[in-house]
Amino acid sequence: MAIGADITGPGRPARAWLLPLAGRVEGFVLPVAALLTGFLAFAVFLLFLGKSPVDFYALVYKAGFGTAFSWTNTLSRAAPLLFAALCVAIPARLGLVVIGGEGAIVLGGVMTGGLAAALAGWPALIAMPLLAIMAAVVGGLWIGAVGALRQWRGVNETIASLLMAYIAIALMNHLVEGPLRDPASLNKPSTAPLAETLKVGDLPGWNVHWGLVLGILGCIFAWVLIERTTLGFSARIAGGNVRAAQVQGLPVGKLVIGFTALGGAFAGLAGYFEVSAVHGSANASLASGYGYTGILVAFLARHNPLAIIPVALLLAGFEASSGLVQRRMDLPDATMLVLQGFVFVAILASETFTGRIDLVGWLSKGGRA
Repeated sequence: MAIGADITGPGRPARAWLLPLAGRVEGFVLPVAALLTGFLAFAVFLLFLGKSPVDFYALVYKAGFGTAFSWTNTLSRAAPLLFAALCVAIPARLGLVVIGGEGAIVLGGVMTGGLAAALAGWPALIAMPLLAIMAAVVGGLWIGAVGALRQWRGVNETIASLLMAYIAIALMNHLVEGPLRDPASLNKPSTAPLAETLKVGDLPGWNVHWGLVLGILGCIFAWVLIERTTLGFSARIAGGNVRAAQVQGLPVGKLVIGFTALGGAFAGLAGYFEVSAVHGSANASLASGYGYTGILVAFLARHNPLAIIPVALLLAGFEASSGLVQRRMDLPDATMLVLQGFVFVAILASETFTGRIDLVGWLSKGGRA
């Protein structure tokens, strides 16, 4: 009997309590199986290239998780992935596939770099929260516009968000190389460097900025919102059946626009931390692909905000190992993108097994075949 099967017949009510457990088991087993399948497929790909999969994964572990320095690098890369994944996961609860978080990230960063010059003389306790809020507002408006197009004009949110990401990157290049360019930035056009008082510092005892903590708190907040509030329940109802939600009088349009805007706000915060804690100014480095990797993180976590945290750490470790793998194994710098592609295809394929595994029957027999 599959997870969604009828369990109300004679002799079956005693098994009803297994449904939630079976759902949780499936929610864990399928993503892990997809991840391992993607790793195995990539290992075969490496063999065709004449490279050792064992050496590859050993280097990935060493560079991403093997030393204290590796963990520092991994945690620093995990911070923007947390925010980028939330930009995908939050709208997904309404059945929306938003993949344009990269645009909100770069615009949040441009807002931070451009506005910081005007706030250079302000007290840090006022200027820093204002910069973060404005970056979140820009990101929220940008992705919220995707929700508005979906709700009011019927424009597919996947295509709209992706195209708007390209527009955002072009807009960033125009602003950074034109109106907002610092004349002192010669080889790499950038906005004026942030004042030292406006830069986000590191966690005490760690060489990792505070964006990691804010990202984790954001995931916890998103989980509480979705799983423990009436607003989140309404979003899940609308995501499952829009007509049923409308019949019940739920404000589907407001939910669509609100949840997409909230996801965009988190992506905008990623841009804020990239400028204020990493780059020190807004430049082309903002378009580093975190928004696209965040798609993989969200799908691998099955859009569960709490599961995003460990998945982001795993993918960040792989990102951190890219340079070492390139140097030691003579592989192109796009190798990690190929690995992510294998994993993403495996994740999509695993969705076909959702609800088709008789976990209730298996669990009711105590795990015996």
